[in-house]
Amino acid sequence: MTTPSAAALPYAEFDGRPATEDDLRRALFFPYGHFTAMQVRGGRVRGLELHLARLDAAHRELFELPLEGALVRRLVRHALESAEVSDASVRVHAYLPPDTGATTVMVTVSGPGRMASEPVRLMSVPCARTAPHLKRPGEFGPTYHANLARRAGYDDALLTLPDGSVTEGTTTNIGFWDGTSVVWPQAPALAGVTMGVLERELPDAGTASLRRPVTLDGLGAFRSAFVTNARGMAPVARIDDTAFTVDEKLMRRLAAAYEAAPDEDL
Repeated sequence: MTTPSAAALPYAEFDGRPATEDDLRRALFFPYGHFTAMQVRGGRVRGLELHLARLDAAHRELFELPLEGALVRRLVRHALESAEVSDASVRVHAYLPPDTGATTVMVTVSGPGRMASEPVRLMSVPCARTAPHLKRPGEFGPTYHANLARRAGYDDALLTLPDGSVTEGTTTNIGFWDGTSVVWPQAPALAGVTMGVLERELPDAGTASLRRPVTLDGLGAFRSAFVTNARGMAPVARIDDTAFTVDEKLMRRLAAAYEAAPDEDL
């Protein structure tokens, strides 16, 4: 049984009770499901409604069942209380194990996380994820390419389609700055919560935000680029041989827009 004091491993609960070996075995051998990852600070989450909507939509698509936001909030609160923390990295996984026929929700709690702010170098790779709009565990392809990119001296991989269209990072969304607008690639990809918050908040902060196709051979049209995920955001220094200016003013503008978004109690 897991406990909040487990050293390097997250604390885990299944349906509001501490995980047992059978629970973990079931999740290991029947991994078909989905999840969302969030950062909790003081028991509050920015973009919580997007996390809950993501979970419900994915559950309906995969299992033709709803996943109520009130249930998710209650289970996350319980796990945080059991782990005796209010600042944490939290993941909510949902499954429908074939041997039970009922929705199972696993909540894991680990230490709070933050993306390193250093500029990142990305290596483009051909990789099209199956059902990229779903966030799910066990993404072999992106993990494989991320490891290859790091061996080649890069920080991460950038996924692209056969026609050279840019989609997303292995665990991030990517945005570009053309001097007037933030441009998100219009391509099959996971719509991250941090990206969603920025898309909603940037126009009110006086910065245009739009989606349009971005291709590798068109990267030179952009001044700067950045990546985002639940842990934060960081500038991009280069993609392959294309270098980008690290625009500190832009990064401050993005951070201010994100911080201006309301957070919500679990």
